[in-house]
Amino acid sequence: MATPGGNGGPAQSPSAQPGQAQLNVLRQYIKDLSFKNPNAPRSLAPTETQPAINIQINVIVQQLAQTDHEVALKLEGKAESAGSVLFAFELTFAGVFRVQNVPAETLQPLVMIECPRLLFPFAREIVANAVRNGGFPPLMIDPVDFVSLYRQKLSEQQPQAVPTISRANGNSSRGHSIMMIAWMFSCGTFTMRKTPA
Repeated sequence: MATPGGNGGPAQSPSAQPGQAQLNVLRQYIKDLSFKNPNAPRSLAPTETQPAINIQINVIVQQLAQTDHEVALKLEGKAESAGSVLFAFELTFAGVFRVQNVPAETLQPLVMIECPRLLFPFAREIVANAVRNGGFPPLMIDPVDFVSLYRQKLSEQQPQAVPTISRANGNSSRGHSIMMIAWMFSCGTFTMRKTPA
């Protein structure tokens, strides 16, 4: 007899008690991936100049069902040196999360902090591999403090009303976009050195 759970689908944790708060990852996937290397092979030449690398991160949450949310982590980055683009990438990496028995006032921070934190290591690896496959040293994006970034974004929105999570209505076939937060920062461990002659 087959048992639910594992890689085949969600299952109740054996230790989960009725009414206990639960966060389960139902699935995770690449929604979109693009890597551009517009000036190759010239851009691949060794240099002592460190490129300027800027990365923007967006978190988009969409409610799919009463307890299910799609959280998409969108990373956009560009490396430039001497006014020339070395490479650019865009990645949207998403997961479907089941959130149960969580009070309404803590649901928003949970999906905007914990869910992206669970997705980030996988997105980071995908970006590192794409940059390496583009002929550059792997770009190791520094860990992101989603708690601080979430608090910062909320403070920027004051005195505006803090966005709240709204339920998907029956008129929407795929749910309802509930919140988007964007951050931009300079990033990363990325070294391109001139090789000795």
